[in-house]
Amino acid sequence: MSEQPYTRPEPIHEEMEGIAPPPRLLWLIIGLFVFFVLVGIVAFFVYQTQQRLIALIPVLVGATVLLAAGTLTGTVIFRKSLPRHLALWLLIALLFLGIVGIGGSIFAFSNLLLPEYQAAVVDEAPFMRVFLPPTPQGGVLPTALPGGSNISPEDLLGAPLLNTTETPEITAEVVVTVGPTSTAEVVSFTPTSIPTETTAPLLTPTASLVPATATSAPTEAAQVAENAIAVSIPSRPSTEVLTGFTYVRQDWNNCGPANITMALSYYGWRESQSYAASFLRPNRNDRNVSPGELVAFVNENTGVRAITRIGGNINLMKDLIAAGFPVVVETGGTNFEGYDWLGHYQTIVGYDDLEGVFYIFDSWLGNGEGAGRRESYNYLDENWKHFNRAFVVVYEQEREAQVAQILGKLADTTSAAQTALETAQAEARANQRDVYAWYNIGNSFTRLERYEEAAAAFDQA
Repeated sequence: MSEQPYTRPEPIHEEMEGIAPPPRLLWLIIGLFVFFVLVGIVAFFVYQTQQRLIALIPVLVGATVLLAAGTLTGTVIFRKSLPRHLALWLLIALLFLGIVGIGGSIFAFSNLLLPEYQAAVVDEAPFMRVFLPPTPQGGVLPTALPGGSNISPEDLLGAPLLNTTETPEITAEVVVTVGPTSTAEVVSFTPTSIPTETTAPLLTPTASLVPATATSAPTEAAQVAENAIAVSIPSRPSTEVLTGFTYVRQDWNNCGPANITMALSYYGWRESQSYAASFLRPNRNDRNVSPGELVAFVNENTGVRAITRIGGNINLMKDLIAAGFPVVVETGGTNFEGYDWLGHYQTIVGYDDLEGVFYIFDSWLGNGEGAGRRESYNYLDENWKHFNRAFVVVYEQEREAQVAQILGKLADTTSAAQTALETAQAEARANQRDVYAWYNIGNSFTRLERYEEAAAAFDQA
């Protein structure tokens, strides 16, 4: 076996077409840098705009698209140095993952998410509403068949009111002082921006607030509307806007805690809506907070007081605002994106008779850049009617007598229910297909403990 002579190999000179890919470590450093920069920008945006975390969905979708596009672009630029057909296989993989991701997201949205998170997704992406599980036939609550009552709609519209011969006084519900309980923490504070007795004299109810008697005839719908808009107290200014509120943007289904927190902020309250929600909605899936629960929260946990009544009117709201009392009203409406109808609380902070508008702090729709959203008297009243014109007044305990004087006959719970009944009967006579008028008749009869008539009114509604 002969040994071959050693020959030095010639250097190999090959042209490297394209651009050489950067080292993997550099890729990792660049990727981490971009990731943390994006996280920082998004976190700053969410903090500055007080957006909910669900608002990050569009950002995450956009980031995913950019990541996929950047990956494909990189494979094209470095195609000479990467395995053949890598770009094609990568595109197929991305399409497969996209389809699986979209399908999995829809399944999770429809079957796994709690209702509150489904609602939050629909708020940000209304088209996702089509993927909500269908409502069971007949609704989500059982509906009882009419009970076969002998009470006719005409009987309901002509039902007499109860006798009210004495001037009503504020009831125990108003004057009772609810002390702290073993489980409720009482938080005291010093009121701020409060009109004094010298700047807000006692208001005297006029004839429109005189208690109804047994012989008083129901007011017709046109007269009800006219009386609701007319100025009832000559000393009331034509324009009044209260200041000193802290605007609160509500969390999901949290308009009750958010609005009572805003009303309390007028008196210097500094707790958050989550504090109120821990009392009002200890179960996060609780979809309703009643006016009575708002009143209980104020009376048991703060240094001021609150009452609730039905049968309010536009004049009364203006009288309370003019005297320096913030008011929370319970309304219904269809101006919420992604929803056909929702019940909603709003805080009235001012009014302007020249423009015919209220100034509203709305925990969902905003506060009009600080001055309050403008809503016409008629527009608010039409939505307020959905809840029998229920309202909550927040006041200092030493001004309780003034609140009672402004409320007039509504200071008495029975008279308030009678007033609401009279208004609803007039509205139902004017339009017998007015579902809210019939509902309010039933609600008022319930307050008066006339349950058979209430059931007949609800059946009619």
